Amino acid sequence: MTKDNFREEIAHLHANICGGLADPIRILILYALANSPSNVGELAESLSLPQPTTSRHLKQLRERGLVIAKRDGLFVNYRLADARIIEALDLLRTILSDSLAYRANLIENKA
Repeated sequence: MTKDNFREEIAHLHANICGGLADPIRILILYALANSPSNVGELAESLSLPQPTTSRHLKQLRERGLVIAKRDGLFVNYRLADARIIEALDLLRTILSDSLAYRANLIENKA
């Protein structure tokens, strides 16, 4: 892979994946969809969010290719485009947890 290709790939990653994960509500929506495909109303209810807010975040996730929308009669059901996004989120949560534990340990050892 050339340096230019690597830069393009990183720019694409940032614009799509990282942009989609830039809001905690969108991350909560992804975790909810990992449990089961849902429509906007179901997601809004399960996450205790207003429906317009949920809809706006789903639009962002859809535009970034993180969720797929499929019409089912009157409803549009959403599902994860790729279940590996949850693996990536879990890995990031583990890194965060380890970092916080490390910092807490540093503070304890200073005292």
